[in-house]
Amino acid sequence: MKNFLRQNGIWLLVIALLLSLVISLGSVLLGGGVDPLSNLAQTVTAPIRSGISAVLDWAGGVSDYVLRYGQMQQELEDLRLQVSQLEEQVRQSQEASRENEQLRDLLGLQQQRQDFVFESAKVTARSNFNWESTLTISKGSSSGVSVGNCVVTETGVLVGVVAQVGNNWSTVSTIINTDIELGGIVTRTYSAGVLEGDFALMSQGKLKLNYLPDGAQLVSGDEVLTSGKGDVYPAGLVVGRVEGVFTDPSGMTRYAVVAPDVDLASLIEVFVIKDFEIVE
Repeated sequence: MKNFLRQNGIWLLVIALLLSLVISLGSVLLGGGVDPLSNLAQTVTAPIRSGISAVLDWAGGVSDYVLRYGQMQQELEDLRLQVSQLEEQVRQSQEASRENEQLRDLLGLQQQRQDFVFESAKVTARSNFNWESTLTISKGSSSGVSVGNCVVTETGVLVGVVAQVGNNWSTVSTIINTDIELGGIVTRTYSAGVLEGDFALMSQGKLKLNYLPDGAQLVSGDEVLTSGKGDVYPAGLVVGRVEGVFTDPSGMTRYAVVAPDVDLASLIEVFVIKDFEIVE
């Protein structure tokens, strides 16, 4: 029986609809009265007509949903593209703002120190070892960079000293590296000493101002600059600030722990001082 209905259901539906139409037409021709047979036909075919109507409504709804879903997908892709474009514009604006600020700072430094000859370079790598603190930069001997050149930020804060030079790259020993040794001076008291990297302090991102005079009265926050002593490095480069003063374990000398002003982890571009005038 089920197979019969599946195979012939559409024909039964057509016959039922035709029967309903004939009976309704006959009822109209005979005066509009509803005879029992017509009423029976209407009763039998009503669920079928309702089912067909429901199926058509469902199909229409599905079609609308599919169409609307496709439109929403396209709108979502368009919005994602717009967001991506806006994010890129923001990045470009931020980069341009950073570069403009950097150029203004560098211009100010150049006006203050007209004797400096600069070479800009990008930081391309950083050491990942506990026993050294170095940077690799994108300029070398082909750009006039030499071993012993000081490397600074655009505001004149000391980053380190060039330790090795290739044709188009250089290695910079940062200010906290253990091989650093250059003259330093405290601006408030004019107390001079030797800036040195220290293995124990390097892990803390700090260095020493060693061999301080016995009478030096330093306090936390005192600014430390390069002294230019020995005429090897420029004078007046900002190094950092005193955090504390201590006595060497031998009891013979005093030293200050200095926190550098430079943020080595965030450096993107640096400036090599290729030449400078020695101030007597």
